[in-house]
Amino acid sequence: MLQFVQDIMNYEFLQKALFTSIMVGILCGVIGSFIILRGMALMGDAISHAILPGVAISFMLGINYFYGAVLMGIITALGIGFVTQNSRIKSDSSIGIVFSAFFALGILLLMKAQTAVDLSQILFGNVLSVRSSDMWLTLIIGVVVLLFVFIFYKEFLITTFDPIISKSYGIPTKLVHYGLMVLLTLVTVASLQTVGVILVVAMLITPAATAYLLTNRLSTMIFLSAFFGAVSSVLGLYFSFKYNLTSGAVIVLVATALFILAFLFAPQQGIIWRSLRSNKKKVSY
Repeated sequence: MLQFVQDIMNYEFLQKALFTSIMVGILCGVIGSFIILRGMALMGDAISHAILPGVAISFMLGINYFYGAVLMGIITALGIGFVTQNSRIKSDSSIGIVFSAFFALGILLLMKAQTAVDLSQILFGNVLSVRSSDMWLTLIIGVVVLLFVFIFYKEFLITTFDPIISKSYGIPTKLVHYGLMVLLTLVTVASLQTVGVILVVAMLITPAATAYLLTNRLSTMIFLSAFFGAVSSVLGLYFSFKYNLTSGAVIVLVATALFILAFLFAPQQGIIWRSLRSNKKKVSY
């Protein structure tokens, strides 16, 4: 670990990788808290896969992938909502249809554009190859996302737990929903270089699920989720650098390990503590 700290001090690419991975962990943790409480894990998976055609078209046009990815993410969210509201198809089926079609289209377009190296990094991530432009893009997205969550926290809170009451308060629930979809798209784009489109849903869900086992307050859950996301990113970066492993996969495995610990040992929800409390009750009877 000391050698890793020394390397961070000496190598600029490691500094950029560390900063970017921490930002991604925090962003995924914050937005992931709302995603799992709203039961929208599949939507997160859909958007993360469906932005691939936008990335491919951006490569073909020679522009930054950010523009194409964000546009495609927004089109995906709107398309899923349109199909759901104007047919008998339920939301989970709409999500499956739209995101699988867009993902398949993205694969073909990237192959056509002959960007095999970029395809590998986009699918699985490689935080050690983060460029300065990627780092600054992540920072800008992070500031925008966190600022929006801070400003509209009350609206997100009310619409997450009681959409019916939020309508009586005059809160535009559909607008808040699609606003969250835009933020989710931005976070997904920011995570491309770190964990890739295949694994970004794990970073959106796993740290937030870990925090959910430890608290019943949304504000506390958001802070814990961001913390677990950042810790997963730092430890994942360390292990991927030390053992020459794929960064995205290692980061997700660290996040999963933290979830398993919470699943087993969380004071209220951990299965071991619940089992011990259950046995004590039986003995007292």
